[in-house]
Order: sequence, then C-alpha cells, then structure tokens
Amino acid sequence: MEWTRSETLALAQQSCTFCFGLGLRPGRAGTSTPCNCVFRAIFRACYEKFRLCVAKEKHVSRVSLEANLGQTRRSVWGLKNEEYTADFCLVSQRALSLREHRIFRFHYLLGADSVICCQKFGMDRGSFFHELYRIEQKLGRKFRELEPHALFPVDEYFNGTGRYEKSAIAVLSPYGVEDQSDEDEDGNVRPRSKKLLKFPIKKVA
Repeated sequence: MEWTRSETLALAQQSCTFCFGLGLRPGRAGTSTPCNCVFRAIFRACYEKFRLCVAKEKHVSRVSLEANLGQTRRSVWGLKNEEYTADFCLVSQRALSLREHRIFRFHYLLGADSVICCQKFGMDRGSFFHELYRIEQKLGRKFRELEPHALFPVDEYFNGTGRYEKSAIAVLSPYGVEDQSDEDEDGNVRPRSKKLLKFPIKKVA
C-alpha cells in the first residue's frame, strides 16, 4: 500500500526524533517510509479495541449483516467482535516468530507485567521493552497492510467492506468510436470508426 503524510501525521508521536512528528522519514532511493512510532500507534489502537471486545459481555454482542463483495453470496451475517478478536490473535501468531509470540502472549494476552516476563524469559528490563517495541512495530505494519480486511482503521473493519480490486466494466455504445491506432504509409494518424451495434426495431403501423 502507499503511505501518505495525511494518514501518518495524526498517528505520529510529536516527540519522535526520527520523523519529528510527521510520521514519514526518508528511505532508500528518495522514497519516504512510515516511522516506527506510527506502527506502534496503530498496534496500540488495535490492542485497545481488542481489549474492549474481550471485556464486553457476551449478551451485548450482536449479529450484523455485511456486504460480501467478490463472492457468490452478496451479504453474510457475522459477529464482528468475535471476528476481530480471532483475527487479532491469528494474525499476530502468523506474523511473529516463536519467541516473539511467547512474549506477546504472556504480556498482551495473559496480562503479565514486566517483572514476571523478565523472570520468565531471563531478560533485563531494558531488553524486554525493546523487544516489545519491535513486536508492536511489526504487528502495527501488518495490521494496516493486511488485505482484504485490515484491522486498522478499526471503524473500517467494523463498518467497511474490505479492499477489493475494481474489475473493469465493458461499456457497449451504439455510436461509432474513433480509434487513432492506424497509420497510413506516410506515418500520419488516420481515424478509424468501429462497427455500430445494430438492434432489431419493430415497425409500428
């Protein structure tokens, strides 16, 4: 996907020393890449929504009808809170390594604090938080660039229809269309009219 400043500006950290609050920093070949503070902000927004979905009572959850573009069935029924919770866990498991996912599961899913995690994995406090930053950065990018249903922005996940490529639509016109693809012997462009579509017309007395 193509990252723009209008998208990263609101997510960037104002005190960041890499992007200076703009969300984009210079990359290779003169291109701009999103800053890591943007990825961390995306992950924290998704994680906050995940916690709300988990803490919500089961009787509060509701079934919603949503469009299902590109499939045989035009619309399907679904439980968005449960689907978001499952997608958050499954995408995180696939994107992280085995060690990263263990840290992610103990700290973010099971709620273990830094003291318990440092004792569990034999890490000092500084190394543990650096590991958390790398996990948040990796998952933040994954949550935003996931297709066709990205986890971020959250409102698009719950109210949108996903990202699908628009198929080309063939338009038939009864009028001639000039095609300037033919050239004569002198190299001059010569317009060419396509055949007209003829439709049967009944004579009325």
